[in-house]
Amino acid sequence: MSQTTNHEHTMRTFDQELKALENTLAKMGGLVEAQLSDAILALVRGDTELSMEVIAHDKRIDELESDIDHKTLRILALRQPQAIDLRGVVSALKVASTLERMGDYAKNMAKRNLALAKAPNFNGAVATISRMGSLVQEMVKNVLDAYLSRDVAMATDVWNRDEEVDHLHTSLFRELLTYMMEDHRNITACTHLLFIAKNMERVGDHATFIAEQVHFLVEGSVPDEERPKEDESSTIVVTP
Repeated sequence: MSQTTNHEHTMRTFDQELKALENTLAKMGGLVEAQLSDAILALVRGDTELSMEVIAHDKRIDELESDIDHKTLRILALRQPQAIDLRGVVSALKVASTLERMGDYAKNMAKRNLALAKAPNFNGAVATISRMGSLVQEMVKNVLDAYLSRDVAMATDVWNRDEEVDHLHTSLFRELLTYMMEDHRNITACTHLLFIAKNMERVGDHATFIAEQVHFLVEGSVPDEERPKEDESSTIVVTP
């Protein structure tokens, strides 16, 4: 086999390995989207069986992350990629880790759903969390599409939309604190709802991190400006 032919074969194999890596990431992202959707749906419906399914399915996300770790380490060791190819492999590793954390948040929400099934209903707060969930799910879907298509503009839009999630979280935090102050019997349910809302807010934050990885992948650097952040829950004081 000539040196040119051998080089072409090596490059073709490398391209196939990168494509397999992206396909696994896309599958992992699809599972995370489904987990988030099911966790919110289970909360709205009070569906403990669906919550249990979300908890059980988290293991598959962990397995895919492990597969991506193996694929990326193999590419780095055998191919020694340079420039944009290297950025692609490094970004894949970071995105996989971020998706795994998103999956963990969905699992944690599902666990709290089980406790909420035995607690008083707070339909207004649940409706707000559902709106947060719809927004965050759209962010996750769009940022994964942006990653796979290398679309910096779409990624930047996701990066900016995190402010909306922060505003909803701040509003909900204040509302739930008020419920707890009005009646101490509300504390258990409201605490679980607070954690669910915080988990959803964190998923939004992770979506913006993936958006930054898209920028890094295409441009070679992350955005210069700081990410918009409007979550004021850490400074809220509600007066009795």
